Amino acid sequence: MLLQKLRCFRFKNYKDIELTFATQLNYIVGANGAGKTNLLDAIHYLSLTKSAFNPTDAQNILHGEDALAIQGHFCKADKHYDVRCIAHQSQGKTLATNGKVYQKLRSHIGHFPVVLTTPYDADLIQGRSEVRRRFFDSILCQLDSTYLNTLVQYQQVLKQRNGLLKMYPAKGLLDQDLLRAYDHQLLPLGQSIYEARKAFAATFVPSLQTHYQYFVAAPEVAGLAYTSAVAHPDFKQQYSDNLPQDLAAQCTTLGVHHDDFVFTLLNDHSLKKLGSQGQQKSFILALRLAQFACIEQALHCKPLLLLDDVFDKLDEQRLMRLTSLVAQQHFGQVWITDAQGTRSIAITKQLRVDKALFKIDQGRLAERIKLT
Repeated sequence: MLLQKLRCFRFKNYKDIELTFATQLNYIVGANGAGKTNLLDAIHYLSLTKSAFNPTDAQNILHGEDALAIQGHFCKADKHYDVRCIAHQSQGKTLATNGKVYQKLRSHIGHFPVVLTTPYDADLIQGRSEVRRRFFDSILCQLDSTYLNTLVQYQQVLKQRNGLLKMYPAKGLLDQDLLRAYDHQLLPLGQSIYEARKAFAATFVPSLQTHYQYFVAAPEVAGLAYTSAVAHPDFKQQYSDNLPQDLAAQCTTLGVHHDDFVFTLLNDHSLKKLGSQGQQKSFILALRLAQFACIEQALHCKPLLLLDDVFDKLDEQRLMRLTSLVAQQHFGQVWITDAQGTRSIAITKQLRVDKALFKIDQGRLAERIKLT
């Protein structure tokens, strides 16, 4: 799969820009704040229908404008696709492929898969459980439309149940029939999500371990433990008995929306608590490359790989190993953002691949250079 062209119109700091990409390696260089990461985010929009950094569409529109548009020309399995996303301040968002508008945006997810790594990936280890759930849900949603639909339904019913719980203090009464109706939907949806996450975690671990070993020079074993209250054999009874706590908290305090994925090293030692900075960086790279491998295996398609500021955050050893994978054409089409470009270009100079460099200056294309 290739993204041949990208056009951003009134998107973030871009008034109007169009880029034609190299088929293998693309450098996006420019000073901090020039808009390098915004271009990667535009690709993320075309793949996953939303920004990776700001889910509120209106806040991604160029200041002073009322709408944004992103257009991409893809080639996949010798077929060409024109993907267009338009978001208005007040009229919502539409997305179309070859002129056909999706009735539901989520129907598009998985057709043009993407893997994005950013400096914020440190939150996967240091952040709250919702960050890790979002990471694994993002993979599963690209792989399985049934999972995506189930997750959306669960979130909708959960919102309704929480709304009912919030009404209790004011009314002093609880609509038990409505509560049972929500629970009748929520419990089987949660069970389906739990089973899917459990199965995926089991298949993800071997790939995670393989990629982690590639980046470290020590006999360390990376691990992943999926934890969920739903795993308890008496979960339904616990869920029912927990209603007083739900009423006090005015939200649903048990369920898959509180699941976590615990990262470990060696003998199940917590990566967050005991892992060194180098170990955590290697683990994050392994997570993203395992994500890439799982998507490729499931969809028989290499996802677009977006590496934001990675050459400034990794040491020489890890960079050379990552570069080696690029040289072996382990990936398909790759984008690298780099403030100066000197380090990333020097490291990948020997790679005989189709590559290009784009110099970005305050939301405009200053120069495109074909590299040899």
